[in-house]
Amino acid sequence: MKKLPFLLFIILSFLLLSPNVLLQHHVMALPLYTNSRWIVDGDGHRVKLACVNWGAHLEAMVPDGLSRRSLDMISKEIISLGFNCVQLTWPQFMVNDESLASVTVRQSFKNLGLLESIVGIQVNNPSLLDLPLVSAYQAVVDNLAEKNLMVILDNRISKPGWHHSNFNGDKYFDTDLWIRGLTRTATIFNHTINVVGMSLSNEFEGNKQNVNNWYRYMQKGAEAVHAASPNVLVILYELNYDEDFAFFAKQPMNLPFTRKLVFGVHWSGFSDEKAWETGDLNQLCGNVVDKLMMEGQFVLGEGWPLFLSDFRPDLRGGNVNDIRFLNCLLGVAAEKDLDWALGTGIDEAYGLLNSEWFGTGNASPMKRVSLLQSPFLDAGPDDLLNVRPHEMIFHPSTGLCVLRKSVIEPLKLGSCVESESWAYTPQKTLVVKGTYFCLQADGVGKPAKLGIICNDPGSKWDLISDTKMHLSSKLADGSSVCLDVDSSNSIITNPCKCSSGAPNCDPTSQWFKIVTTTTSSTTAKHPNGNQEEYYYEPTN
Repeated sequence: MKKLPFLLFIILSFLLLSPNVLLQHHVMALPLYTNSRWIVDGDGHRVKLACVNWGAHLEAMVPDGLSRRSLDMISKEIISLGFNCVQLTWPQFMVNDESLASVTVRQSFKNLGLLESIVGIQVNNPSLLDLPLVSAYQAVVDNLAEKNLMVILDNRISKPGWHHSNFNGDKYFDTDLWIRGLTRTATIFNHTINVVGMSLSNEFEGNKQNVNNWYRYMQKGAEAVHAASPNVLVILYELNYDEDFAFFAKQPMNLPFTRKLVFGVHWSGFSDEKAWETGDLNQLCGNVVDKLMMEGQFVLGEGWPLFLSDFRPDLRGGNVNDIRFLNCLLGVAAEKDLDWALGTGIDEAYGLLNSEWFGTGNASPMKRVSLLQSPFLDAGPDDLLNVRPHEMIFHPSTGLCVLRKSVIEPLKLGSCVESESWAYTPQKTLVVKGTYFCLQADGVGKPAKLGIICNDPGSKWDLISDTKMHLSSKLADGSSVCLDVDSSNSIITNPCKCSSGAPNCDPTSQWFKIVTTTTSSTTAKHPNGNQEEYYYEPTN
């Protein structure tokens, strides 16, 4: 661990958030509950979990990065990046292996031969160096809580390391010890109010997995956590790398508590290997979104929140597979307004820092993700009285929205906090709410414009392709065009890309998502007052 293998998510040079962030204004009343598909605070107001993963489940069993930066600085920088929550991982061995009870941080690194890490912690976090592992973990949680960051304790694994053990009967996974570890950890943090959730182990893949065991042990685990710490949300993952909830629709779980259950799914670009580089992106994105919704839609429909946990874009910006995957994911995550946690991978490509933990090679992906950090839809008793639902036209490839400066100036992409309030009508027109103006196509390569004659073909916009993210209209000659973005971020129309399903074709400049929101975007302003331009960069 001389060069830490993953995390953190902290960018020292990126202290100001993207102006896309729509701020949550009320003070949260913890603990949290569920209200149908939403997570809410004690006053019934929506709280959207915008978390970042912090790994503490590798061999040292110490949260990553403490040899590089001070704990206090890390916590403050998480806040500066717009996150309101940390999903802090932990291995079962940390609380269940009695031989580790007195092992200190210093001893843990020394046993692994990581002497350089010891020196780094002595410099940056000397108060942690001679604490037992569990006490050091508690100190990290306490520091996050002091900064008013919410914490989810994520039981990632049993034996510390990267790869999961198989569920039930595996050499390193004992179900009785698993229940005991959940109980011990929940008890330790029972009175830490900012610990708002605990997720149960996601070790349920492999040849030992089956539905009966899942129900048996997930029920026991959920009940154990709730008995020891009744205030926390309980997050359940399931079989097949957290991508298969279909069985739960036929057999709901019978738990003795309510308003605390959340379901989590993982989704990453490398789940589909290199398909995003060479495949038909419209079909691929449509298929994976359909799969996600097929497996998760019943969860939302039946009244449970769906937590998109551990999605892992390559934040360096050069991985074509991940860039295209992220374009797809941002569309569905915005449309469904999902709670989420930014994940990290086995190397620094999936963290936000460069290998030296000083700055980042490419902040653009993070700026696109930042739009998801605040809720689009509210659920509180007074929230819907403030702003009626309206639409934004969101462009996932840039993380920006369609704006207008005036009727005569061309439409451009810009910060979503300045987005127009649009309405997508049953007649398939896009109307600026409170006006007579609608969006119109004017020709190939020409700017899309606003007009008041809204019953002609050029004023109707169909959602086409498997993604339903192409906005297509008809020109006077009967030809079809799609909304697009040029090199200056102006909104234009062009022939619809990749409609024939050709491989190695990138349609993502033409992907737009109509997102319903109750946020008063015209009055929300980011504290930095800046508006920075980000341009669409094709990946082929």
